[in-house]
Amino acid sequence: MTLTIAGLQHDGIAGDVDANLAVIADAAREAAARGAGMLVTPEMFVTGYNIGDALAPLAAPELVDRVAAIAHEHGIAIIAGLPETLPDGGITNSLVAIDRSGAELLRYRKTHLFGDLDRSLFVPGDTLPPAIDIDGVRLSVLICYDVEFPETVRAAALSGADAVIVPTAQMEPFAHIAERLIPVRAWENQVHVVYVNRTGTEGDLTYVGRSSIVSPEGVVLDSLGATDTGLLIATIDPEATRRARRENPYLADRRTDLY
Repeated sequence: MTLTIAGLQHDGIAGDVDANLAVIADAAREAAARGAGMLVTPEMFVTGYNIGDALAPLAAPELVDRVAAIAHEHGIAIIAGLPETLPDGGITNSLVAIDRSGAELLRYRKTHLFGDLDRSLFVPGDTLPPAIDIDGVRLSVLICYDVEFPETVRAAALSGADAVIVPTAQMEPFAHIAERLIPVRAWENQVHVVYVNRTGTEGDLTYVGRSSIVSPEGVVLDSLGATDTGLLIATIDPEATRRARRENPYLADRRTDLY
């Protein structure tokens, strides 16, 4: 089995949930028509990311239900970035994975908060996610800054993931993360990496775009430029993961007795 994944690179509409969900619905329709079985949005796409005090009133439980309704309507799995309010009132930078029937598979809360922006808005998650299976393809997820730590992607690879899905909101001056680090993460762990970023500006941030889907050999399968909006699409093949791990035995050759 294989899984074709579409990533939505878009600037979004800061603070406008209805407009952003409409963008997701249009993207889901197009992605399904192009043969994709999953759509991935950027980080915090449902509400906007750098929106300060406007965030808390938007972090409502029904956001997940609204994403699920889109997935069900268009028959496509969706991984969407959105906020989640905790019982104590704290807000997490989260994602939800919904299958094509509209059933929730996973929620993950960003564990590595980036700078004053993240720390002023969010509380961190305290656990890495379990892997999930869709159409026989094993997936793990991270959010933005999480992928910049080698240990997180290594943990996903050791869990047997064929692909690591990474909604992100990567901004200037960090374009080198999208351009250079993401292919390295794929290569060193023999895993596909699906890195889906924003474009445009939001508050004082300028997003760098450059979304990509990278193979376990570090080859870019599809990508978009710094200012492009639209979909990037590639197929995740578990056999490619297995072949890469036979040809590049980093995981098997690790000296875990030393580190």
